[in-house]
Amino acid sequence: MNISVVIPLLNEQDSLNELHDWIAKVMQANHYSYEIIFIDDGSTDESWRVITQLSANNKHVKGIRFFKNFGKSQALHAGFEIAQGDVIITMDADLQDNPEEIPDLYNMIMSDGFDLVSGWKKKRYDSILSKNLPSKLFNWAARQTSGVKLNDFNCGLKAYKNDLVKNIDVNGEMHRYIPVLAKNAGFIKIAEKVVVHQARKYGETKFGMDRFIHGFLDLITIWFLSRFGKRPMHLFGALGAIMLIIGFGFSLYLGIDKIFLNPTGRLITQRPQFYIALSTMIIGTQFFVAGFLGEIILRTKQDKKRYAIKEYLNLN
Repeated sequence: MNISVVIPLLNEQDSLNELHDWIAKVMQANHYSYEIIFIDDGSTDESWRVITQLSANNKHVKGIRFFKNFGKSQALHAGFEIAQGDVIITMDADLQDNPEEIPDLYNMIMSDGFDLVSGWKKKRYDSILSKNLPSKLFNWAARQTSGVKLNDFNCGLKAYKNDLVKNIDVNGEMHRYIPVLAKNAGFIKIAEKVVVHQARKYGETKFGMDRFIHGFLDLITIWFLSRFGKRPMHLFGALGAIMLIIGFGFSLYLGIDKIFLNPTGRLITQRPQFYIALSTMIIGTQFFVAGFLGEIILRTKQDKKRYAIKEYLNLN
């Protein structure tokens, strides 16, 4: 199979038929063998009914339905697990991503040898204050922190080698950072392509300003995981050692001063240096404990599946 198109969605009943027809037209025009995988992330409208009808009329359409809304990362993870195409294309279901970009994305993976190609919505039709400016700030911070030089981490239109999606774990809210996860997994041939961004035709956006707050918090998480995810003791142990050295240094100073230099002076507990020493030693010990716990957790098996599937459609 040439292409798997993975489409996570939430309450997009009005756009699904048009999106399906558009994708199918592009695939047929280019003679691709393909599958379209819709992941219904707990929709409360008629999205699943529409997907069911599309699957009945087109054998290339597959569907996954979650019991509830688990988030875009979990939806992508479920789609990646069953995708069979040599190239996996992800796009949003709101018709803001243009399926006409698929052939170029496919060729950049298969002919140019890239592991991942990320879309760049250079000209956007979103609100300047609520999306454009926060997005520019977010992307700048992501570039500086991750070392992946992309202009648009949030673009849903991306293309991946099959091997890549089978070897990364997309959980939490890490769908924004799949290029970073790919880089950390050893897939370093990452490119960017300017793509057409279209105004939303149906419904309303599911994302508000809070996604940028969550995005920055996730950015801190992935920075930590990238640098210390496999060796947490290197970070917490170093911080703990610094704290303990400071604490022992103040304690030694207080002891020498009290015994040899000023034995009749104030009690040690009346001096601020005592509380500095006590606090830093306690904090240092806590850092060491955090490092040990991190090492133990790394060696403990964890269940990576964080979603519950209600129904499948058209899967062999």
